[in-house]
Amino acid sequence: MTGGELRPDEHYDGERFADVVFDETAAGNCLFLDCSFVNVSFREGRLRKCRFTDTTMREVRIVATDLAETAWQDVTLTGCALAGVQAHSADWRRVVFLEGKLDSVNFRGGTFADVRFENCLLPTSVDLRGASLGIADGLGSLAGSTIDSVQLLALAPQLAQHLGITVAD
Repeated sequence: MTGGELRPDEHYDGERFADVVFDETAAGNCLFLDCSFVNVSFREGRLRKCRFTDTTMREVRIVATDLAETAWQDVTLTGCALAGVQAHSADWRRVVFLEGKLDSVNFRGGTFADVRFENCLLPTSVDLRGASLGIADGLGSLAGSTIDSVQLLALAPQLAQHLGITVAD
């Protein structure tokens, strides 16, 4: 499928969305299974509680859109731009952000498991407070983000090792 309209509570299986603009779309609680989005734009939409599984996004722009409480599993976002996005309390599992731009994205309270940000630009703060962070390496990827004191304490051993600091009592 190329184009079309998104409706709330729908299941989209194997659909292809290409060269489509979704302005002010209200399509919460949808399931996108094995879908692809290519050169698609979401602006000021409401996609709260949607699930994206085995889905790819390439050159997708998501601006001022509500993605709160969404679930993302086995998703790759390549060359995508997210700006002013509310993605708080979202669940991110096996997600890859490649060569994208995230500007003022609120991930607060989200869960991250095996999520990678590769060659991404974070020009302003990305809010990760309260999110479950599992950072295996690449602490520099947190540059420009906001975390809370509990997260900082959990990351302290990795930060010390990264900086060559020896902690001894």
